[in-house]
Amino acid sequence: MQLLTYPEAIVVGLLQGVTELFPVSSLGHSVLLPALIGGRWGRDLDVSAPESPYLAFVVGLHVATALALLLFYWRDWVRIVGGFFTSIRYRRITTPEERLAWMIILATIPVGITGLLLEHTFRTVLGRPVPAAVFLTLNGLILLGAERLRRRAARAAEAEVVVEAAMAEVSTGSVYRSRAGAATAPDRTTGDPDERLAAGTFWRAVQIGSAQVLALLPGISRSGATMGAGLLKGLSHEDSARFSFLLATPVILAAGVLKLPDLFGPLGSGIHGQVLAGSAASFVAAYLAVRFLTKYFEHRTLNPFAIYCIAAGLASLAWLTLR
Repeated sequence: MQLLTYPEAIVVGLLQGVTELFPVSSLGHSVLLPALIGGRWGRDLDVSAPESPYLAFVVGLHVATALALLLFYWRDWVRIVGGFFTSIRYRRITTPEERLAWMIILATIPVGITGLLLEHTFRTVLGRPVPAAVFLTLNGLILLGAERLRRRAARAAEAEVVVEAAMAEVSTGSVYRSRAGAATAPDRTTGDPDERLAAGTFWRAVQIGSAQVLALLPGISRSGATMGAGLLKGLSHEDSARFSFLLATPVILAAGVLKLPDLFGPLGSGIHGQVLAGSAASFVAAYLAVRFLTKYFEHRTLNPFAIYCIAAGLASLAWLTLR
């Protein structure tokens, strides 16, 4: 049995750390890159093979990526975990931390159940280069569609706030007013970001979290799907990215922890050094990626990632089918 080499481990680790958080699909790139390079890379890094050591290697990368997210958002997670325990202790869901904790829990349930039932089937049946190229192209179209529809969703959300403000004026006499005296919606880009997220409904959180199910398809991005869903539900780019990364942390960590026996079993035999090297690369890449993206989405959109996915998907599909 051929084992992963250290160059393969480091390159794939860097790729995993970046593409897991960028809305371009880590699984899609993990399938396509080895196929496009060919040779030993194509044999060693076959994610659809049921007994490949590559599967055990990916476990380490997922855990490293989740740890990078935990480190970056550690202050948020301290508040969220604290909110969960105060909610249990006092049997309430009132503070922003308590609400956000339960939003994340509820939003994670759909992908957790679906992943346990269908992940193996999707990976072995669809985890091949041609389907991955098709889904990567589709991922780009999804991102473009979310951007086109987000303005309509944002206008609807603002109109809802204006109506609520007008109703509050009738009942209490208080209302947000512009200089002209007209009712206006409060600014959703100011204040604490966790409070903005917690102000939404639990149903909205579940709808956004359910979009992660699409990421079981190789080529569809977890972060891209949840960011797109967040935009369609009226969130800003910044808040969509933040909620996406918070949602991804327990999912990625759980996926890695559940498969740790593979890493320490026969599939992981002889590649522990490669796992450490790849995981270190993935951790650094993921941390730098989340730092970049949190700043990027303060003022920019998903369009560049959409164009990249469409171009890369179509080019890969052409190369794989015509060569």
